[in-house]
Amino acid sequence: MLGSLYGLARGALFTMEPEDAHEFTLRMLERGLYPRDTTGNPPELAANIFGLSFPNPIGIAAGYDKDARVPDAVLGLGCGFAEVGTLTPLPQPGNPRPRVFRLISDKGLINRLGFNNGGHAAALERLRARRPNGIVCVNVGANKDSVDRAQDYVRGIETFYEVATMFTVNISSPNTPGLRDLQAPAALDELIGRVMAARAALMAAGKPKRPIIVKIAPDIAEDDIGPITERLLAHAVDGIAVSNTTLSRHGLRDPKKTEAGGSSGRPAFHRSTVMLAKVYRATGGKIPLIGIGGIDSAETALAKIEAGASLLQLYTGLIYQGPGLIGDMKRGLALAVRRASARNLSELRGTRAAEWATKPFEI
Repeated sequence: MLGSLYGLARGALFTMEPEDAHEFTLRMLERGLYPRDTTGNPPELAANIFGLSFPNPIGIAAGYDKDARVPDAVLGLGCGFAEVGTLTPLPQPGNPRPRVFRLISDKGLINRLGFNNGGHAAALERLRARRPNGIVCVNVGANKDSVDRAQDYVRGIETFYEVATMFTVNISSPNTPGLRDLQAPAALDELIGRVMAARAALMAAGKPKRPIIVKIAPDIAEDDIGPITERLLAHAVDGIAVSNTTLSRHGLRDPKKTEAGGSSGRPAFHRSTVMLAKVYRATGGKIPLIGIGGIDSAETALAKIEAGASLLQLYTGLIYQGPGLIGDMKRGLALAVRRASARNLSELRGTRAAEWATKPFEI
């Protein structure tokens, strides 16, 4: 039913510029004009991850609710957790428009938004005003012109500690010049060391532990996966999100493929899933991974779990499939658990990681 209704709405949304359509959907969610989830949460999908109880593993990736406007509506759509951001200390407009491009023939998207957001203060006010409910992750980043980017991340942790359930440290957007340089082992050591020290200080002052996840790029050279994951494990981060948008244009057919920015959606599925499996193998499955990139069906969601993901995030798939995709994924994942004669979804985690990890990044 939701799929057929969205099929009608999508035609109207696709007549708008992508950013205008995005803003329209945010306003509808703010007004409560969205379909409530009727699927419920199959018990097979519940899991305790990072010490948190997730009713299901599905979330919407950072970049949708940049300014913490609709976390409760995202939960109301049936997601097991919400993520807001990426948030930077100071407001910034991001890159000039147009900066989002639909790749309709590829079921993908290119964006070069550049961490456009209203800054910490405005988002903090919204998060303080909401009634605590569900798991809300705050994605933190650095201002484009910051002279101390690591300090921007520390400020994000300190600012939102009272209202966040967990954090994502975003060092992998391709749209802020030099940001991905923070993934180099030496820079990563300093950044994550300072972030984890900030959390330790808050915990020493009596605050609860907030899990910290680091989001990496799908374009990391294979030889760098080991050193990067080694440093993340050494700093005892709680999880790794794999991955952000890709600079690769491999396999794209749409004429807009020449636009600068990060590509997401169906064309990013293979590369991001191979990267996910390689990170799972490099970490020995010791810490939870969030699988992101090209999820647009229950089948692709299951593939991410089998490649090593504990949690999932989607975004571009919703643009093409609509909100009914969330319920479809939950039903499909629960069915996969039953077909495998497993007790829960976590038993399927990493079962095909070895197979995925041996695949080339591009086919």
